[in-house]
Amino acid sequence: MTVPDAPLRVGLIGAGGIAASHLDAWQALGAECVISSRTRPEALAARYGVEIADDVDALIDRVDVVGILTPTPTHPDLALRAIARGRHVVCEKPLAVSAAEARRMAGAAEAAGVRLFPAHVVRYFAAYRRIQQQVAVGGIGALRSLRLSRSGAGPTAGWFYDEGAGGGLIRDLLIHDIDQALWLAGPVVSVSARQDPPSVDGRFSAPVTAVVELTHANGVTTRIDGGWLGEGAPFRTTIAVAGTEGMLVHDSADAVAGTTDDTTDAGPAPSVESGAGYLPPQAEDHPYRAQIADFADAIRTGGPARVTPADGVAAVAVVDAAYASIAAGGAAIPV
Repeated sequence: MTVPDAPLRVGLIGAGGIAASHLDAWQALGAECVISSRTRPEALAARYGVEIADDVDALIDRVDVVGILTPTPTHPDLALRAIARGRHVVCEKPLAVSAAEARRMAGAAEAAGVRLFPAHVVRYFAAYRRIQQQVAVGGIGALRSLRLSRSGAGPTAGWFYDEGAGGGLIRDLLIHDIDQALWLAGPVVSVSARQDPPSVDGRFSAPVTAVVELTHANGVTTRIDGGWLGEGAPFRTTIAVAGTEGMLVHDSADAVAGTTDDTTDAGPAPSVESGAGYLPPQAEDHPYRAQIADFADAIRTGGPARVTPADGVAAVAVVDAAYASIAAGGAAIPV
């Protein structure tokens, strides 16, 4: 199903921290936007000059594309409602709390002939994209290992700290780097993970850290470190990719400082206001805009997007295995 060259009509469900980035990206393409939220988001609507739909069903009726920006447990129901009415769906990561639910979403979209786009925005950050391109052409020889990290202050909404309610450090934050590992090194066959301090009855609080270790089907190994470190902690990500003929590295702290490393260009520096907090920074290369532009092009042409439903499902499957590993005391869990 493609959409003619008229302005896309886009409805965004949810008005949390990521909503502004999605609105900015869609409006940069000339899309006509409407939003819906459990609490009427007057300030956000006024800032972007958009209407507020009376409810989710009214929003779905008005649009070509539905963007789901709500807490993770709500994703399947909202996506399936939109898909059943022939709407394309952009869904914030993770697609769902479990891989089984994510597969159900992907299967419904395929059966209905509409598109489902998991919003794994790190694929659209220029530095990560350049690393992926160099790996893909063999620029560092055969891939051997990956090491990634991601940390920041952490979110403020309580549900993020309740794994039973669909939150979780690995599920919500480290899934970015899990997706990168899958993008760079391919399918994962086993996962081991640790969290400090561990959750109690599924609940935890910042500061909290976790380590996730992956073994890929091709023998490559990945280690991912991350944390929600509490108020005032700067947002920082790193990646180091080792091959038989060299290494590629990137550190967002170097990009903020205006420096680069010896192996790969760090890319444009993030804007000043993005140096701390919870969300990945909005860099001058506009990764959120690049992501939405890719999705919009795929909708218009019927062509592929950089991230697929299968990618979203695979990332959630690794998250499932990571939590199973933590429950089993760090044992390796097959995927």
